[in-house]
Amino acid sequence: MIPQTMKAVVLTGHGGLDKLVYTDVPTPQPARGEVLIKVGACGLNNTDINTRTAWYSKSVDAGLGSGSTDGFEKADAGDGTWGSGALSFPVIQGADVAGEIVAAGDGVDTARIGERVVIDPWLLGHGDWLDPGNSGYFGSEADGGFAEYTTVRAANAVPVSSALSDAELATFPCAYTTAENLVQRAAPRPGETVVITGASGGVGSAAIQLCRLRGCKVIAVASPAKAALLRELGAAVVIDRSAPDLEAAIREAAAGLVDIALDVVGAPMFMPLINALRQGGRYSTSGCIAGQMAEFDLRQLVYKDLQLTGATICPPGTMQRVAGMIETGALKPLLAATYPLRDLAAAQQAFMTKSHVGNIVVTP
Repeated sequence: MIPQTMKAVVLTGHGGLDKLVYTDVPTPQPARGEVLIKVGACGLNNTDINTRTAWYSKSVDAGLGSGSTDGFEKADAGDGTWGSGALSFPVIQGADVAGEIVAAGDGVDTARIGERVVIDPWLLGHGDWLDPGNSGYFGSEADGGFAEYTTVRAANAVPVSSALSDAELATFPCAYTTAENLVQRAAPRPGETVVITGASGGVGSAAIQLCRLRGCKVIAVASPAKAALLRELGAAVVIDRSAPDLEAAIREAAAGLVDIALDVVGAPMFMPLINALRQGGRYSTSGCIAGQMAEFDLRQLVYKDLQLTGATICPPGTMQRVAGMIETGALKPLLAATYPLRDLAAAQQAFMTKSHVGNIVVTP
């Protein structure tokens, strides 16, 4: 029996954690081409905090780490989302859903009811999927999974057959599709050396696994306390993120220069990574959680023939590819902690401290 109302955490506006309100809202109904999913678990990601604080707004210069307390007062309401668009409040966030299809809208095969699924958060349109106006994000341009039920178009409900729990499955969608795109953009080849910053986070830990599957040597940059687990995931060397000379530490770990740098940290590590790249090296970034403003010696780009790429919008089929690797056991979940949905604010606070390895999820 599907209830008429459900519990959800609603984001009421740009601001601090007080903008997250746990309340009763109407249970959504699947439109044509959509399914209704009973949420088993929903993972957290940086987009939730970035959007809440309007960190994406070009007028905001505060780092993400201070996102629970300041920075958002400078925001321009017209460009508060990842694609520099406006956000309509109230909105239910949460992109990383694992759950079960419990109802189907018109045009959807009712045989799908009862399927266990993960949601592909990229709501790509037909045509140019790299056009932000044609590429919405679940939990941003559409209500997401910080609720007991959610709707999504049927094509984005990706079936998964796995013995993993819903909480473990909810660590995959955003982090692992982002990491797969980040890695793909740099096109690593077997035998190459890759350095990965923010290696203990959801994207970083996924990138370690994905690079090892491609036959690369991985150098991880993280807290020493997390080194043992990162080696278990496949890192050959773990460098202290507080190393006084990061470039020198990378060169020592690589016994020379590296082929690829995968970065989610940003400003403080940008130039050391660039300097540690070999001739023709590749740098790919999907985030800048420690600072978005970096000085850049353009001579490194010009005279070292470097390739620099951003990695945000994931190509069609990325979630399906990740789901296949989950089913074969090639990818391992890293569940750092589970919170009840009502405690989403506390979960976000823990997420922002970055003291965990992997991802944090909430369960209704």
